[in-house]
Amino acid sequence: MNNGVIYAFAAFAMWGLFPLYFKTLHQVAALELLAHRMAWSMLFLLIVLTLRSQWRWLKPVLRDKPLLARFAASAVLLSTNWGIYIWAVNAGHIVEASLGYFINPLINVLFGYFFLGERLRRLQWLAIAIAAMGVLWLTWQNGQPPWISAALAVTFGSYGLLRKTARLGALEGLTLETLLLFPVALAFLGAMAGLGKSSFVDAPLSVEMLLAAAGPITAIPLLLFAAGARRIPLSMLGVIQYVTPTLQLLIGVWIYHEPFDATQMVGYGLIWVALIVYSLEGLWRARLGAA
Repeated sequence: MNNGVIYAFAAFAMWGLFPLYFKTLHQVAALELLAHRMAWSMLFLLIVLTLRSQWRWLKPVLRDKPLLARFAASAVLLSTNWGIYIWAVNAGHIVEASLGYFINPLINVLFGYFFLGERLRRLQWLAIAIAAMGVLWLTWQNGQPPWISAALAVTFGSYGLLRKTARLGALEGLTLETLLLFPVALAFLGAMAGLGKSSFVDAPLSVEMLLAAAGPITAIPLLLFAAGARRIPLSMLGVIQYVTPTLQLLIGVWIYHEPFDATQMVGYGLIWVALIVYSLEGLWRARLGAA
């Protein structure tokens, strides 16, 4: 249990610190940074799988066309989520991006209700209603919905829905997704280099090393998350996950001085209340089940 908490906390903390990494590469366009993330992740995963001699799963998977189609869809959703997040960070929208990951657990609950036939309890409905009030408040005050937050929450929630119903583990699934994305990423990077617009070719060594680090920076938190998820209850994992958007919010406000006034505090406050209700209800149910 203790190891599981450490693994999960480390994963969510690393995800929470992502804005610091992407901000150091602000000179690299979001699409190119996304392509580098795909390409270097593939190399890192190849090394991990080779060291673990964990290749036997791949051959039958490549013959399973329905499974490949499902993972092609999840790969598109994952890359879309990554791309939106990278752009948002470097465009000065870290605070709004963090809201997407605060909302995401409630999006997952709704997706479970609509697509998996899961029943929602009264307090879960209450949490969703309170969060909706927060989003409506922010929409009214800003004159438009928080599109970045909504896009991040929906793409990651949809990705989670596809992965929940797939039969591959975390490492194998991420490898297959990256394998499907790799040719596109490589072609894009090759085209950028051919046009003389590559941020990697002739870049300072520090930039090249940071871009190459995208592989382990992407894969290591996912592996830690998978290790933690196997060792601790889902309800506890659900509470720890708020480390990620909390760190992102603090980084956006305190380090990069993004605006966060009383108006936004009201909207975020409603969403935080919704998350507290949702988390406490989940912990209470887990305790009743263990009793």
